[in-house]
Amino acid sequence: MTPYDAPLKQDRPTQDALVDGFGRTVSYLRVSVTDRCDLRCVYCMAEHMVFLPKAEILTLEELERIASAFVGLGTRKLRITGGEPLMRKGLMDLLGKLSRHLDSGALEEITLTTNGTRLTEFAGRLAEVGVRRINVSLDTLKPDLFRKLTRGGDVAKVLAGIAAAQAAGLRVKINAVALKDDNAAEIPDLIRWAHGQGCDMTLIETMPMGEIEADRTDQYLSLTRLRAELESFWTLTDLSVSTGGPARYVEVAETGGKLGFITPLSHNFCEACNRVRLTCTGTLHTCLGQEDASDLRAVIRAGASDAQLVDAIRLAVDAKPKGHDFRIARASAPAVARHMSTTGG
Repeated sequence: MTPYDAPLKQDRPTQDALVDGFGRTVSYLRVSVTDRCDLRCVYCMAEHMVFLPKAEILTLEELERIASAFVGLGTRKLRITGGEPLMRKGLMDLLGKLSRHLDSGALEEITLTTNGTRLTEFAGRLAEVGVRRINVSLDTLKPDLFRKLTRGGDVAKVLAGIAAAQAAGLRVKINAVALKDDNAAEIPDLIRWAHGQGCDMTLIETMPMGEIEADRTDQYLSLTRLRAELESFWTLTDLSVSTGGPARYVEVAETGGKLGFITPLSHNFCEACNRVRLTCTGTLHTCLGQEDASDLRAVIRAGASDAQLVDAIRLAVDAKPKGHDFRIARASAPAVARHMSTTGG
C-alpha cells in the first residue's frame, strides 16, 4: 500500500473547525492544480508568461493530502482552479480520490472554475466524479473581442463547452470581468444571454494583481456604478442566497435570472471571508490581496506527519489578515506581485 492509498487521519471524525484570529470560520478551500493556461487573458497574466518547472508543482498525491487535511478540519466546499485546471494531467484521478469526502458527507461540494475551452472533452467525466456545478469565465460573446482579450482564444470552443457541460447535467455559472473600454457596453446583452441559457452570472471588478502590460486604471469599472446603470432599466432585488464565495446576488426580474457582484475595490467583502487559497506550489494564501504565505509544500516534503500538517494549517489560518487593501491608481504597483493565474481563482 502506498502513502497515497493509505487512510489518512483526516478521514476520521472532523476535528475542531478552523477559526482565524478574527473569529471567522474557514470552510472553503480553493485549490490551484496548475499555473498553466491555454489562454492569455490581458487582465490576468502577462503575454509571455514563464511557467513553473514541474518539480515546484505539487504532485496529485500532495494535493490530495492537503485538501483532505482541510476537509478533516471542517472545510465544506472545495473549488478546483488553475491556471486552467483541465490542463492538469491526472486531474480526474485527483477528483476521483477527493470524491470520497462527498460520499462520506464530510464535503458538501467540489466545484471547478474553468475557461471552458476543454469542457467538450471533460464535462461528462466531471459529472461522473461528483462535480455538480462549475464556473466558466467568459467576458464577451464577440469573437473578435474574445480573441483580443484572451490573446488568440476561440469563443466558439467555450460556447460548445458550456453546452456540453449542461448536457452532462452540470450547473453553469458565467463569470465576467467588467472592463470599462472593452465589454462594458455589452454587459447587459451578456447577462440576457446567460440567463437565457439558464445560467446565473457574476460580474467581477478587475483586481490589481501581478504586473501586466496594460494600466488597469484605464479598464477599472466600479460595479457599484454599473449596478446603478442596470437599475435604470431593470428591476434588481437583493437576495440572501450565497454560494460560499464573495458575490452578492440579486434577481433580475426582467430576465428571471440571478446576477452576482464581486466588488473587491468598490465594496470589499472581507468581514465574512471564509476562504483560503492553496497554490499549485503548495503555498497557502489566507488573503487574496495580501502577500501572506505559508509553505505547506515544504512541510509535507520534510516528512511531516498528518498532525504536523494540521498544525501548520492552523498556524497559517490563525494569522489570516483582517482584509485586503486593493486599490486602483494610475501607475501604482499591483497590491500583490503574484498573478491571479498563479494564485488560483
